[in-house]
Amino acid sequence: MPIGILIIMTRKKYKFTTANELDALIVQYFEHIKGLSHQEERPGKTARSKLVKATVWDREPEPATVAGLALYLGFSSRQALELCEAKGKYASVLKRARLRIEELYEKKLHTQYTSGAIFALKSMGWNERTDTIELGNIKLKIEIVQSGPQLAASEKEVVLE
Repeated sequence: MPIGILIIMTRKKYKFTTANELDALIVQYFEHIKGLSHQEERPGKTARSKLVKATVWDREPEPATVAGLALYLGFSSRQALELCEAKGKYASVLKRARLRIEELYEKKLHTQYTSGAIFALKSMGWNERTDTIELGNIKLKIEIVQSGPQLAASEKEVVLE
């Protein structure tokens, strides 16, 4: 009796089969990263104080990341998610999810500590402004014109009247 080798090719199985299921999973991911907490009554800081409600974290909040999204959706790598986003039938849903992550990093640009957000956004394709734009045969030069009073370089230059 001849011995044969049977090779079975399996299709990648994700946690979703439709765009609606994928969208629901993405919503779940953004809810999951908010963390999980409950309220407990605890004694106040002094012996005479009443009970106060305190938030107790069962699962700490975490930042939104592309890699975290890929893991949550069942992809084996960030690159697999990016490939599906670029060429797959779920591209528009995945692009919207990436946009939500970019939005969260963009909001961090308005805080005091921005270097991590800047790094993350640059790795997502954002770049610094250039002063020229080429549109086919047309080359536009952008010049930022300052209007209004000259800004002070230091506090010593500020005169209060």
